[in-house]
Amino acid sequence: MAGASASVAMRRSWAPRWLSSEHPFPWLLPASALMIVFGIYPLLYAIWLSLQRKHPVTRKLSFAPDFNWLKLLRDERVWDAMANTFIYTGIALVFQLVLGMLIALLLDSDRKGYGLMRAMMTLPLVIPPAVTAMMFLLMLNGSFGVLARGIIALGLLPTGYSILGSANTAMAGVLMAEIWQWTPFMVLIMLAGLRSLPKEPFEAAAIDGATATQAFFKLTLPMMSKVIAIAVLIRGIDLFRAFDYVKVMTDSGPGTATETLTSYAGRIYFGNADFPYASTIALLTLIIVIIVSSLFMKIFKVKL
Repeated sequence: MAGASASVAMRRSWAPRWLSSEHPFPWLLPASALMIVFGIYPLLYAIWLSLQRKHPVTRKLSFAPDFNWLKLLRDERVWDAMANTFIYTGIALVFQLVLGMLIALLLDSDRKGYGLMRAMMTLPLVIPPAVTAMMFLLMLNGSFGVLARGIIALGLLPTGYSILGSANTAMAGVLMAEIWQWTPFMVLIMLAGLRSLPKEPFEAAAIDGATATQAFFKLTLPMMSKVIAIAVLIRGIDLFRAFDYVKVMTDSGPGTATETLTSYAGRIYFGNADFPYASTIALLTLIIVIIVSSLFMKIFKVKL
């Protein structure tokens, strides 16, 4: 026993001290380093860039703290992109929330085969958004796209009509890809909430003669309110920075019909190489997200 204790003590002496330390700092250090490198530093660099002015000829940066922010306030395209962003976020949220709840109610069963169907809901989530956007770009093609042909066959659109090529329908086309890919995310969250609800209130309601509709509106929705609020908050933040679908499917067109704040910032960044102004628009997006999400959390009493 004495020899075994000595062997263990020797191994501990050779091991780094932090491996046997009970202090949380060594274990938080890797995550903190990643946060600083990929989170805090880019944010500080974007703030610094927003306070610079890029000379159009020499391309050199000079300190001008109010130039980009005043330019942003005078840029009508920013306000149009902001309106498109709110429209995009609002429509997608409504469809994803309603469809997610309805599908979750259908899959909330322990019967044979439903477990496999619930597992299959994760499949759209593993597809890269750019790939999904390209898939819908082909399916919505006015000449050979299967979705476009189906809509035309129903008489909803004229023959040869380009959904993504028209300012009236381009946003709807982009939203199709967004809703198809991320509705399963809502389904999984709603399913988790439904499966965690206690059965006693529903049994009591059934004894009292309540219908399924009454039980849903009087019991399910109130008890699911926190889950729904968290799901809306997470998806709302993600939707507000939508870029992939817009870039691949319409490139903010036709004209600026589908241009969002992030796609506009991307166009300035990659197209004009005006890094200070693009960073300013990105910071405006971040500020809006922080304000709206904070108000949402305060109104609906969401605690993360």
